[in-house]
Amino acid sequence: MGEMGMREVPSFQSRDFLGPQEWMDELGKIEIPRQTLNQLVMNYLVTEGFKDAAAKFEHEAGMAPETDLNLMDNRINIRDAIQNGKIESAIYLLNDLHPTLLDENKYLLFHLQQQKLIELIREQRVDEAIEFAQNHLAERGEEDPKVLQELERTMALLAFDDPFSSPFSDLLSISHRQQLASEVNEAILKAEHVDSGSSKLANCLKLLIWSQGELDSKDIKYPHMIDLASGKIQDPK
Repeated sequence: MGEMGMREVPSFQSRDFLGPQEWMDELGKIEIPRQTLNQLVMNYLVTEGFKDAAAKFEHEAGMAPETDLNLMDNRINIRDAIQNGKIESAIYLLNDLHPTLLDENKYLLFHLQQQKLIELIREQRVDEAIEFAQNHLAERGEEDPKVLQELERTMALLAFDDPFSSPFSDLLSISHRQQLASEVNEAILKAEHVDSGSSKLANCLKLLIWSQGELDSKDIKYPHMIDLASGKIQDPK
C-alpha cells in the first residue's frame, strides 16, 4: 500500500507500447473492492431512475442506496412521460416539482418545446406544428444561433412526404426522446443539489474518453478502447 492507503498501480516496463492482451493482464492485477463496484452500480441505478432495479440490488447486494428510493418517483414519471412522447405532461410535472427550473434553464425549455414540435410532426399534425413553432419557438431562434440551427433542422422535417426517410429522421427516433429525458433528469438532480447530475459510472466513461483523446492528441501509442459497451480494445496504431 502506498501513502494514504492507496493501492499501488502495477508498473509497466519501459517500452513503446503494450499489446491489448498485456494491457488487460496488467489491468487485471488491479484489485477493486466489491463494495466500491456495488456503490458504482447503486449510484448508476438511482441517478438514472431505475427504482425497481435499485430496490432489487439493495436486497441482493446488501447495498443501501444514497437516498430514499421513493423520492425517485417524480423523476421517473417525468422521464416516462418524455419517453412516451407526452411532452406537455412532462412539462406540467416538471413545473410542479421545480417551478423555477425552466425559467432558469431556457435551453432545456427549448429542447422540451422542440420535442413537442417533433411529436406534432410525427403525428402529421402539420398545421398545428407550424402554429406551435411560430408561437413558441420562432423568437428563441432569432435570439440564439444555436437554437436557430436546431429549429431549422426540426422544421425541415415538414419538407418531406415521409419525414422518417429524411436526412433529419434522427429527430424522430426513440433515442432522441431518451436523450432529452436524460437531459431533464440531470437538470432535476442539479436542482436538488445532488453532487452530480450524472452517475459516477457515466463520469468514469467520460474520463476514459477524455483520456484517450489526450493520448491521441499527443500521438501516444496505447491499446485504444473502441467500444465502450463491450470493452473491445484495438491494437495500438
